[in-house]
Amino acid sequence: MIRAIRPLELDASERCSIDELKSIQLRRLQWSVEHAYSSIPHYRKSFDSAGVHPSDLKCLEDLALFPHTTKQDLRDHFPFGMFAVPRDRIARIHASSGTTGKPTVVGYTRTDLEIWADLVGRCIRAAGGRSGDMLMNSYGYGLFTGGLGIHYGAEKLGCTVLPMSGGQTEKQVQMIRDLQPDIITVTPSYLIAIAEEFERQGWDPRSCSLKIAICGAEPWTNLLRAEIESRWNINALDIYGLSEVMGPGVAAECIETKDGLVIWEDYFYPEIIDPISGLVMPDGEPGELVFTSLAKEAMPVIRYRTRDLSSLLPPTARPMRRMSKIVGRSDDMLIIRGVNVFPSQLEEVILMFGSLSPQFELVLSRQGALDRMLVRVELRPESGSLVGDEVSNLGQTLRDKVKVLVGINTEVEVLQANCLERSNRSKAIRVIDKRLTNGTT
Repeated sequence: MIRAIRPLELDASERCSIDELKSIQLRRLQWSVEHAYSSIPHYRKSFDSAGVHPSDLKCLEDLALFPHTTKQDLRDHFPFGMFAVPRDRIARIHASSGTTGKPTVVGYTRTDLEIWADLVGRCIRAAGGRSGDMLMNSYGYGLFTGGLGIHYGAEKLGCTVLPMSGGQTEKQVQMIRDLQPDIITVTPSYLIAIAEEFERQGWDPRSCSLKIAICGAEPWTNLLRAEIESRWNINALDIYGLSEVMGPGVAAECIETKDGLVIWEDYFYPEIIDPISGLVMPDGEPGELVFTSLAKEAMPVIRYRTRDLSSLLPPTARPMRRMSKIVGRSDDMLIIRGVNVFPSQLEEVILMFGSLSPQFELVLSRQGALDRMLVRVELRPESGSLVGDEVSNLGQTLRDKVKVLVGINTEVEVLQANCLERSNRSKAIRVIDKRLTNGTT
């Protein structure tokens, strides 16, 4: 049985009425659009080209008149061209890794940092964290927003912070056992790797001190949540954010419901659009998530296309709307023989098999003009007695299930436990694409 969490007293912003929330949103949205237009040449040019002006924003629905912002816009104005305040007002700078091009640079004023810390604290509290808890932060520190974003939010809430960062998996286990933290913030795939290290050392992760895991930075399914909660005897909750909009803390799940991530709509206005046409979709329909910041001073973003695929859901635990779990990214989507495939879909199918581990790889190659996908999966250690025909039959069953549920033919390789290489990075590497290196792209 998962350990109980102390009751939560909501603050005023989490108890406001829908009408109060919409009034706050419109007032802040009008300020943000005007701030971007008057302070950032890109937005002035973009709005003028689209034939719209901040004064055209009379109601929330008018936001759809304004053009989108993309990651390429941020790269085109690298490093500081999207800042809305003078450089001497910038208190901190973060940046993406830039592995697929120029990095995106984001800046924060001191007020921005205060709001960010408040919102991350709100996320931790919604997940069940309380002042006085010890939080082990296993997100990476540095230019990545995850580490410092969580760190200052946890301190703002009143937690004791253990700044572990990513990697050093053996030491992660040692710190959990020695210091007995209550909460861990970590990517879901790396939390599985830490559990494996516990077991390798002969310890049961279910017996450790952790009560809450706040997991984000990569898509993960409810089946993986069930795996984590069972393996750790823990409450596992989702958190969402991205550096271009703020960092972690844009949305989070609530411990009371675990039914989707509450978007803090008093600071971020969400939309779902069709990824192809760019048209706004009704709530409940799947599509690409778009955010407009409502209070950012240093770097406001207007209708930023996240490329994350989700849907907007009605409020439950809070008066703000929820977003469904991210199912993938429109720019990370794999197209295999004309079928759109996301790694999270394969994860969901794999976790239907009790004998298979959550660790897997998708190896893409090309034979002639045809794409091929090899799914490499591991047996769980307790299933290691499976051999020969049993393993072959399991692989065939998984192939059949992928064909039915995902709609593609795959090859499957079922490996013994712990055969796949473990990365010391906090994010799992799920896709190995060999199509770009065999001369047949």
